Amino acid sequence: MKVLHTSDWHLGQQFYEHDRRVEHQAFFTWLLATLVEQQIDLLLVAGDIYHTATPSASAENQLYQFIKDAKKACPLLHVVIIAGNHDSANRILAAQPLLAQFDTHVVGRFDVATPDETVITINTNGKRAVIVAMPFLRASDVSLLSQTESGPSYAQGVSKAYELALEQALNENEQNSPLIVMGHLHAKGGDISSDSERNLVIGGEESISANVFGKQANYVALGHLHKAQQVAKSDIIRYSGTPIPMSFSERNYTHQVNVVEFITDEKNILVQL
Repeated sequence: MKVLHTSDWHLGQQFYEHDRRVEHQAFFTWLLATLVEQQIDLLLVAGDIYHTATPSASAENQLYQFIKDAKKACPLLHVVIIAGNHDSANRILAAQPLLAQFDTHVVGRFDVATPDETVITINTNGKRAVIVAMPFLRASDVSLLSQTESGPSYAQGVSKAYELALEQALNENEQNSPLIVMGHLHAKGGDISSDSERNLVIGGEESISANVFGKQANYVALGHLHKAQQVAKSDIIRYSGTPIPMSFSERNYTHQVNVVEFITDEKNILVQL
């Protein structure tokens, strides 16, 4: 299976009152051509689809038109989208019935009572993958998992949420298919762009250990940090970064997407980046 990982599109952003729709459309034109050229089976969008929780109609239309065009150009393509801290979970989930018609799977929030709703199994073109599609976790999402003897711990809540979702994913992955974990958070050690990224300080905790992603994942697709980078010196835990600069401090970043190919046999999964 061939996977393309991208994030932090921030559709609808106004940069010093400059409308960036033309720039975003240029990115979508390039991305569409890349999906076709690379014969991508699965597109992962790791949060911050929109720049605000109340995007304009034109920003929403830009997303829907891209999904429609991508499915037309790549009929077997599946898309998985998670909500980021800039996104409204309700807003994204409202479009779920529409996007499902284009094999696009949307996860807006995590519910401790139904962790299975963050686990998505993709079957396309004779290939299979299991995905933990964990959206941005707000303190309220993990409050029941955050209690410790010394008080609430947001980091523990996040860790427990991933633990529940990974347990569900492993139960569904009896065929030993590639296991992909998605997230939108600030992982420890990641470089941040102070001009355009919000520090996610929750309960006095700003960053989350990469240990929450478990040891079984074949690839971890992250969003939030705008600089493309590895996490914890691991080749398989990565931020794709923003496709275009969101601020002056990002003008020298390498703006990219990540393409990952999983080659499987009965016992092993080979990951090529």
